[in-house]
Amino acid sequence: MSVLAVESINLYYGAAQALRRVSLTAEVGKITCVLGRNGVGKSSLLRAIVGHQPVSSGKILFAGEDITRVRAHERARRGIGYVPQGREIFPLLTVEENLEIGYARLPGPQRKIGAELFELFPVLKSMLGRRGGDLSGGQQQQLAIARALVMQPKLIVLDEPTEGIQPSIIKDIGRAIRYLREEGKMAIVLVEQYFDFARALADRYAVMERGEVVLTGEGASMVESDVRRYLTV
Repeated sequence: MSVLAVESINLYYGAAQALRRVSLTAEVGKITCVLGRNGVGKSSLLRAIVGHQPVSSGKILFAGEDITRVRAHERARRGIGYVPQGREIFPLLTVEENLEIGYARLPGPQRKIGAELFELFPVLKSMLGRRGGDLSGGQQQQLAIARALVMQPKLIVLDEPTEGIQPSIIKDIGRAIRYLREEGKMAIVLVEQYFDFARALADRYAVMERGEVVLTGEGASMVESDVRRYLTV
């Protein structure tokens, strides 16, 4: 059963239409990859899912409930974690304080940073007292993902987590995403531009072009030539 079902949504920024009849699903224990060039609507789709941008029509269902008009903070409380493009960590807060922001949806006894996070991202354990702004771009990306995981989400949405990241940390992020899938506690939606990274992770994929989903399928059956023609400039 899908924990997320996006059903034929349309989204506008003023008079400009960013999404056209877009549908997407995500299941617990599976990775759904959204691919496409810059500016085709990938980030707009994620903003619609997490509630940062209202849709004009269509539905968004989460755990069987219609959340189309539910505000972003309430979607987070229900269990939607978001790792935005650009990371958006708090540069003047310490690593530990950034992580503690994920406590917001949790009852008191569950407000703790699990050891599992430091197994996924060991570098963070040694940097708990450092300001977020002092970390490298790759370390900030790991912190942004860890912050979303602190809230114990049912769905985590990642917007281009490999952008501007050095290859060694891209591998670490890929391993962490695989681990989260295998753990089977959440659904994962991953927006990505890089074909090889997406192919290695995707259980299902959707390719976007000009605000529409133009190609979908199972990750195992992804045909490189079919997908790459929507990724090259």
